[in-house]
Order: sequence, then structure tokens, then C-alpha cells
Amino acid sequence: MSKLNVLLIMCFPLVLASTVRAQGSPGGNNSELNGDYAFTFNGMTTGGGGASTVFASVGRFTADGAGNLTKGELDSNGVGPQERLSAQTFTGTYAIGADHRGVMTLNIPGGGRLAFAMMANGNAEFVEIDASGTGTVGSGSMEKADATAYNTARIMGDYAFGFAGLDGWNNRAAIAGRFTADGTGTFTNGAADVNQSGMYSTGAMFTAAYYSVSDPTTGRGMMILPPLVGGAPQNYNFVFYVVNAGKLFMMETDAVTIATPLLSGAVLQQQSPAGGFSNASLNGGMVMYLTGRSSGCGGTGGPAPNIVAGLLTGAGNGTLNLAYDQNCGGTITSVTGLFGTYGVTSNGRVTIRLGASYVAAYMVSFNQAFFIVPDSSVLFGFGEPQAAGSFTNSAVKGRYAGSTTSPAGLGVVIFSGEVTADGASPTGTISGVEDIGAPSGPSLQAVNATYTISSSPVNGRGTVGGSAVVYVVSPLEFVVVSLSDPNPAVLIFEQ
Repeated sequence: MSKLNVLLIMCFPLVLASTVRAQGSPGGNNSELNGDYAFTFNGMTTGGGGASTVFASVGRFTADGAGNLTKGELDSNGVGPQERLSAQTFTGTYAIGADHRGVMTLNIPGGGRLAFAMMANGNAEFVEIDASGTGTVGSGSMEKADATAYNTARIMGDYAFGFAGLDGWNNRAAIAGRFTADGTGTFTNGAADVNQSGMYSTGAMFTAAYYSVSDPTTGRGMMILPPLVGGAPQNYNFVFYVVNAGKLFMMETDAVTIATPLLSGAVLQQQSPAGGFSNASLNGGMVMYLTGRSSGCGGTGGPAPNIVAGLLTGAGNGTLNLAYDQNCGGTITSVTGLFGTYGVTSNGRVTIRLGASYVAAYMVSFNQAFFIVPDSSVLFGFGEPQAAGSFTNSAVKGRYAGSTTSPAGLGVVIFSGEVTADGASPTGTISGVEDIGAPSGPSLQAVNATYTISSSPVNGRGTVGGSAVVYVVSPLEFVVVSLSDPNPAVLIFEQ
């Protein structure tokens, strides 16, 4: 991978550094990864020549704080039969350096070598780094798991969910929705919006669904969702691993075909107010970030990532204002002051009108939701409540773990890393190191860039590296999107 290509994709001015995976004393910070974890991963398998197919996995492990992994188990799915693993057990090792970056090796068929970046809460973001001309590339998250929730009875109440992925022809699909779980394995009050290769079904209701935590020692479970796209005859079969009673990491287990996509994502417990959600549940700022895959924009000569990040501000009364930046294969759109209307039903489903455009969402809690768009690129993503206050450079200060999320094409540079922001005004500096997992093989990059963030006209919006836009969620998190890259992705940084 050329240095210029890395410059474009990573948004920041980068300097090629060593290929050593961890700095300082490897293993010196192994205690940061300790306890039970669930993980989710999505990416692509490349056979060389620029071709790729969809791949995903979910699973769990126990880290001993001393560099060893035990009780590992994972499920994976892809186009090739060798990529389909079910409840595959594994052990492994890991080492975390002084800069909180680590490397992990999983003892699984085909191998699994990961680079990861630790957050202060003990969670981590990671990328796979064992491709060499061919192999798997992608990104994921490891989160501390609550073993006391490894029980069907603990999965009870109202939940929202969001899944996205590709089918056997690399056409994109996504589902967002909600259901009520009764704690015994049955769903009621199900509703979902589905976009499969541009074929959109809105507000589909369902009740014929099933779930079970089948293994109380690992938190592994199964879920069946009914046909949601045009009355298709098949059910959607998922495997999940429990993070806690309010969160599940899920992956579809059906064989990947032209008609059946490989979907993965999360289920989150809804925090609905008394009496249910209403227009008042969308009141204030929400930073939203969406990913799609388009064949109708940019000059890449093929399908290109379509990325949107922005600030949606609801008034609590059915009206909203949206500012956003979009990069569709290198074609840039930046909008401020876009007026819209919205309606929230009691189950958390949101309909948004922005001129002639339509967007649906399913709320998780106040100013937090899964988003799905009925467009041909199948835009899908998440919105998080922006913290109160006016944000300038001082809001981005300290150490952050960063990663590429939901890469939508093989040309996207996929990384995890650790950076430090100084919070200086009027111009701040952000620096650090990032591990890149590319089809051609892994590399290490140093980051050194300037940034500016303003509270007006869009609160918390700014620039970084001169060619990327940043939206601040809170002093603990910010989102970055390149405005100069024909293969963009959403980059998320969290303390």
C-alpha cells in the first residue's frame, strides 16, 4: 500500500513507521484485558486480484490479565464453506504494550491474528492483521461481558436492533427494528424496516420469532426472525453472544447466497420513558453516522462506500434541524440548516422527512437510535446523544482508542490505534500510532495532525488534518469522516 493511499484514506498526515506491533514493553499492560469478553467482527475475505466476499464472526473469551485467553468460542460465516464455523472453541495469547496497543493470537482453524487498542473502561477495538495478498480483513469490538446474564430469562423487555451486511454478490442489505422479549424465548410487538439491495419494506410487523440462550456457560444463543422482505419464504437465523442483559452481539448463520445476505450487528435494550416513546424523546443534539455502498457515485470504477456523518437536532415537538457531511466515493456534499419533521411512535419507531427524502429509525433511548435509509446504497448506522454544552477544541483532550467501523469496500484502510489530543486552542494537535490491516499485509502508521472544533454554526463540528470533518459526541468520543478519500469510512475514537 502506498504512502499516498494511506494519506488519503486515513484523513491524517501519516508517517511510515516500524512494523513492530506494540511499543514499549510488550505485555507490560496485560492486566488491562481481564475477565469475560464478547466480541463482534465484520469484514471481507480477499482471494487476490481485488475481489472480495463478505465475512463476519461473533464470539467470546476469558482473559486472565497475564496474556492468556481461555474458554474461547466463536461462530463465523462467509461465502466459502471453510469460513462457516459453529461454536468453535479456542485458546490464545495476547500482549499489550506501554501505549495500550496490543496484539492477540487466536488458535483457530486458518489462524487469527489481531491488533487492538484498549479503552479506559477495559473494552477494545481491533482489526485482523494476518492477510498477505489473500486472507481476511475487517474490524470489530471486544466488550466486557456479564456472565450473570447468560440466561434466557435475563433477556426480557423491549429491545431495538440493527444489522447490516452483504449478500453473495456483494449487494448490501440492512435491517433495523424492535421487539419485546418475554424472558421465555418468545417475541411480541415486533416491527422492522428492511432494505435489501434497494428493495425497501417499511414498518413490517412480526410476531413469529424465537430466541434462547442455549449455553449458560458461554452466553451463546440462537435467534430466529421471520421473513421480513417481500414475504420471502426463509426465516433469518442468527447466533448471538451476550454482552449483558441489555446488549447482544449477533450474526446471521444462514448460507450466504444471492438472496440471503450475511447480516451482523447488535440488539440493545430500549430505555423507554413511562408511557412509551414520543416526539419529546428526540430533543437536543444527536451525532449520527451512516455507512452505505453505492455504484452511482465517485470515480472508483465500481461500488464505493457512501458515508454520512452529522448532527441532528430535534426540538421535541416534531421538527428538527440537520447538518451533515457526506462522502460518496469521493463526491462530497456538506449541508447545514436543513429543516425536517419527524414523528415518534410509542414503540420507538421514528419517521423523518427531509424535503423529499425519508429516513426511518428505531430509538434505543433518549436521542439514541438505529437509522436505516430507503436508498440504493442502503445507508445504515447509529445516532448517539450529544452531551450538553458548547464544544470547542478543549472537548477533545486526552487518550483515545480509534478504529474504522463497518468498512464497506476492500479499498478502505482498516485500522485500530491509540491517539492523544492536547485540547489546545485555536489549533489542537492529535498524535499517536495506528495498526492497519490490509489485504497486502499489516503495517504500522504514526499519526500527527492538527484539528479545530467550533460550537457554531454546528456545535462540535470541526476539521482534522485539513481534509476530514469531525463531530464531537462528548469529551469521551468523536467521529471522523474523510472528505478527500474515494474509499471513506466512519472512524470512531473513544476514551
